Amino acid sequence: MKNYNVGIIGATGMVGQRFAVLLENHPWFKVTTLAASPRSAGKTYKEAVGNRWLIEKPMPKEMENIVVMDATADIEKIASQVDFVFCAVDMKKDEIKALEEAYAKHECPVMSNNSAHRFTPDVPMIIPEINDKHMEIVEAQKKRLGTKKGFISVKSNCSIQSYVPALNPLREYGITKVLACTYQAISGAGKTFETWPEMVDNLIPYIGGEEEKSEQEPLKVWGEIKGNEIVKTTAPSITTQCLRVPVTNGHFAAVFVSFENKPSKEEIIKKWKEYKGVPQQLGLPMAPKQFLNYFEEDNMPQAKLHRNLENGMAVSIGRLREDTQYDYKFVCLSHNTLRGAAGGAVEMAELYAAKGYFD
Repeated sequence: MKNYNVGIIGATGMVGQRFAVLLENHPWFKVTTLAASPRSAGKTYKEAVGNRWLIEKPMPKEMENIVVMDATADIEKIASQVDFVFCAVDMKKDEIKALEEAYAKHECPVMSNNSAHRFTPDVPMIIPEINDKHMEIVEAQKKRLGTKKGFISVKSNCSIQSYVPALNPLREYGITKVLACTYQAISGAGKTFETWPEMVDNLIPYIGGEEEKSEQEPLKVWGEIKGNEIVKTTAPSITTQCLRVPVTNGHFAAVFVSFENKPSKEEIIKKWKEYKGVPQQLGLPMAPKQFLNYFEEDNMPQAKLHRNLENGMAVSIGRLREDTQYDYKFVCLSHNTLRGAAGGAVEMAELYAAKGYFD
């Protein structure tokens, strides 16, 4: 595999910092460019972040003295220096849409962690182990944008990456309805207990916009390409509730599911244990060897014990049992800033690289 020069747009925020740590010593990708808001531009990365470093691992030494560029004003210069960018900016949705399209139109592919383009019909929303075929829609997107190389691809919301991977291998049994209650870590809001002391010994039963995303995004992930767009599937019916809980990292989901053709418990567990996606087949650097992990113990999985499984890229499942209202219920866990955010975007980029989309 050839090596690629990459940029991080929104490098000073929590997800941008996570990108920096994940890309340190990456075998294919080398970070050569960092960009953020005008107030950070012109400073070294170390100066721009200051005492706001939020990741447990230290800032990569080779990035400390990279001079941060202006994510908006320096688009042309940034695009000329890199093969593609990761984008994790904190801006209004319309501004993000315009920014990402501007990079694409400067022939710079965008691997986005943002939600702005998730429902743009010709922008793929990729969970690499599930819907890699959606990558093909970028050819239609490039025609719309008038580009040869530039395009946008997004990763899905972190909340659905706890339970959609567990449901995916079971779709052959005809999933009819899903109820998912998610219990989401504070890092999903870009916070720590130091910056959000109100969350200590607390629970907030509302996360703005999260339930709509959690109910609608799986339908696009499971949709199909028709003409020049990805058309959402109409089933299953999904309803969710999303709660913020006092956990640093790791989104949990309590899932209830019904089927047209109800499988046995043994069949479900076998499907989970045997499931592999294209990233596993290709041996992508970020891909977990065992994507779905089922725990037999009644008190597993736990956020503190299992969120970092396979470098935070695996999904943990437990407590599968029959239900009185649905066919089955179970719980799931994924690391929200690794599998659910920066790690998922890096794995997505690896998939595009392996398929030659950056060349």
